[in-house]
Amino acid sequence: MELTSLNTLLPASAGFLFFIQSCYHLGLYRKLYTHSQQAQGTTDTPPLSVIIVAKDSASDLRKNLPAILDQDYPDYEVIVIYDRSDKDESEDVLKLLQDKYHHLYFTFIPDSAKYISHKKLGVTMGIKASRHEWLVFTEANCLPTSNQWLRKLASNFTDTTDIVLGYSNYEKTSGWFNRKITFDTLLHSMRYLGMAINGHPYMGCGRNLAYRKSLYYNQKGFTNHLNLQRGEDDLFINQTTNGKNTRVEASPESVMRITTPHYPKSWKEEKLSHVTTSRHFKGWARYLMGLETCSRLLFLACILACIAFGILMQDWIMVGIASLLWIIRFILQVVVFRKTSIALNERKFIFTLPLFDWMQPLWNLGFKLQQRFRRKDEFMRK
Repeated sequence: MELTSLNTLLPASAGFLFFIQSCYHLGLYRKLYTHSQQAQGTTDTPPLSVIIVAKDSASDLRKNLPAILDQDYPDYEVIVIYDRSDKDESEDVLKLLQDKYHHLYFTFIPDSAKYISHKKLGVTMGIKASRHEWLVFTEANCLPTSNQWLRKLASNFTDTTDIVLGYSNYEKTSGWFNRKITFDTLLHSMRYLGMAINGHPYMGCGRNLAYRKSLYYNQKGFTNHLNLQRGEDDLFINQTTNGKNTRVEASPESVMRITTPHYPKSWKEEKLSHVTTSRHFKGWARYLMGLETCSRLLFLACILACIAFGILMQDWIMVGIASLLWIIRFILQVVVFRKTSIALNERKFIFTLPLFDWMQPLWNLGFKLQQRFRRKDEFMRK
């Protein structure tokens, strides 16, 4: 290719990719922030059931469950289904809490349950035991940031609503690993919650999620993906959601904080499970997210190529154009991420943003490659 062609092609490609990235940031990523500033439409507080499936979670239940049981909500029950373990003290913790909180109920997954996902079985047991139409789901390692969590979710319970998606992210602690997983979760939430706000929902997260019991029965539970170990949240929502029956709750009072895993391996296994279930998503949303990732990496590659080629050929106009495009995109990123982070009480990620910007696609690509080489039966029901 002639040098004059590269002088034109590289800046033009960078400009085109800059345009695509700007569309994602302005049309999708900023939606979570703008939505968090809007008041919801109803003050109704219908009775509801909170369902938690726990395994080896005595310490998490001791720490987090009281905040769920102390919600400022007139009529609700909390149902805990725990997967028993000889070394776990969950039953003792639950018995002590039940003496104080009479709206707490618990039972265990039978030891005889085999050849079925214990997580899906636990969720099913909780749904069948619930007394109310509206079901709220979270996990033992999740802590609501306020006693208004249930009220904020319920403000979305309208006649036409079947599903409410909430925001969750890891607690803020020191260390590189915590920064990494909070950024990854924030970006992931800006994607799937932003798509839902735009009227194109495609998944949900069981750490902060609500839907109608009738929706579960109309869908015949998890029968469409019983062969998978997980999918009780993201796949189920993917198969039942649409632009009209789903709402998003993103107020600061509704945020769920997740306990940081003690070992990175726990987070990696969770990411691998999500990669497995996301391959079964219907619709075009996951391809749209893939396009963002590809355009981001190509944009950064084009910028580096423009700067390197411009310096080599002493074409300072090309260097200037490339630098200006990167600076404008960085400012746009900072504004969108900063406003979203402030609204949801997250880290600002200003100085680490350029680093995570190119690292995040690479580590997620690594998860996809790992999933390809893992045995399929590791993600099947057991």
